[in-house]
Amino acid sequence: MNSLIGQFDISDDRVKEIVAETIKGADDGELFLEYSESEALMFDNGRLKTANFNTDQGFGLRAVAGEASGYAHSSDLSEASLLRAADAVSAVKGGYSGQLAGAPARTNRHLYGDENPIPSPSFEAKAKLLQEIDGWLRAKDPRVRQVTASLAASWQHVEIVRGDGQIVRDIRPLVRINVSVVVGSGDRQESGSYGMGGRKSFGEFVGEESWKHAASEALRQALVNLEAVPAPAGTFDIVLSSGWPGVMLHEAVGHGLEGDFNRKKTSAFAGLMGQQVAAKGVTVVDDGTIPERRGSLTVDDEGTPSARNVLIEDGKLVGYMQDRQNARLMGMKATGNGRREGYAHQPMPRMTNTYMTAGDMEPDEIIASVKNGIYAVSFGGGQVDITSGKFVFGCTEAYMIENGKVTQPIKGAMLIGNGPDAMHRVSMVGNDMKLDNGIGMCGKAGQGVPVGVGQPHLRMNRMTVGGTRFEV
Repeated sequence: MNSLIGQFDISDDRVKEIVAETIKGADDGELFLEYSESEALMFDNGRLKTANFNTDQGFGLRAVAGEASGYAHSSDLSEASLLRAADAVSAVKGGYSGQLAGAPARTNRHLYGDENPIPSPSFEAKAKLLQEIDGWLRAKDPRVRQVTASLAASWQHVEIVRGDGQIVRDIRPLVRINVSVVVGSGDRQESGSYGMGGRKSFGEFVGEESWKHAASEALRQALVNLEAVPAPAGTFDIVLSSGWPGVMLHEAVGHGLEGDFNRKKTSAFAGLMGQQVAAKGVTVVDDGTIPERRGSLTVDDEGTPSARNVLIEDGKLVGYMQDRQNARLMGMKATGNGRREGYAHQPMPRMTNTYMTAGDMEPDEIIASVKNGIYAVSFGGGQVDITSGKFVFGCTEAYMIENGKVTQPIKGAMLIGNGPDAMHRVSMVGNDMKLDNGIGMCGKAGQGVPVGVGQPHLRMNRMTVGGTRFEV
């Protein structure tokens, strides 16, 4: 695709001139330009229920003065629209005299291809594939009552124009496939799901072996839940599986390590830099540089190259995730975590791929060490209070551990705790760190961005579990 700055009805030099004048006297700012395409198909209950295609284009203009920022956006790429935005944004500089922050470092790194994933396979081939998944699952097990299969893709082209005239470009593909199954026996029904994706084409995900694996895993989880008994309530030693259960780490710890919450002292981790905030052996990293991963970015939405940022090292808090504004105000370095949903949104510190690094324990050893506990394999929804660190997470696949062996599947288990406290309860860390399959989406202040999570098997001692079965 051609340059986005060239889509204005004025010359590139005139656009740069307006941007420079708008940001002059401020601490920072940029013109963020975006063109995006997205497509989503969903096959539900035997028919194609949703088929959407959308294109969007626009700009967001920002000037930052101290803790304040002025922001205006429009889908109209005209001089008149840009000048109106400049007038609105310039108000934040009233009576303020700042010095423009230096430009982000440049990078020649490319973490993903720039090919648009939407055209291939064709719309007709995608619809046929979803129908095939539905039919295959229904034929595989007579207990299947409902199948929901979906394919989604997006292609985002961004350009960041700074006040000094520097332009940074990035083209971001993203795909996802998801399968959900409802099974039943008599009056009882249970569900299971499996998804996968990344910053690449659909190629490897729509092959027969790949989609059958996804469908089989969704069916397996649903059938496990069909045999599950109500979860007990009480205090238990917990073993978390590797991969997707890292979503608990993302919510309970990751958000609390974003720079804005710590600058405003609304995070449970505020003021604890250099202190022991987790058990020894716990190292947490946010890494936006992993090729083709869902949360990866060649550059963030301010033009800063992404990085591998260590947040907690051997239990000690050593870093926060920063955008440019919070980094400057806290006297720290921008970490490549300035992210926004699109041109209509301002950037803020956000996670990319957040995970706990591997330890030295075999997963089987960790499970065998638990006499009476719970093995949590997959999580669904959860709630977190950033200020207190308190969280609640629902398990979508879990089992009892009895005398070191995984036994009866359970349903309705809710893991309840406090992020910093939970991190001190980690007593064993597995050697099998795994990232999720590429399905994560993170919400913050009304903005959603794709993310990755991960972890190895973990043992957490004496955690509170909410359930519907009370044991005396």
